[in-house]
Amino acid sequence: MLKGMVEECYFETVIEAINAGHSKLVAHKEGVTGAAMLLSSMNNMEHEEAKQTIVALIFAPPRWNPAN
Repeated sequence: MLKGMVEECYFETVIEAINAGHSKLVAHKEGVTGAAMLLSSMNNMEHEEAKQTIVALIFAPPRWNPAN
């Protein structure tokens, strides 16, 4: 359940960042940060530990062409 919440947070943040005109790299970084903040707050983890956990899950921005 927690992984699903973290994953949802990541993808929502990524999509918002891409829709705001940011690159996929910037969107990914924002997604990782947002998901790490959520994980950190829910599991009483240090932010860097939570960030490493999110990175290990290998989330990536969705592959689509926003022009379509």
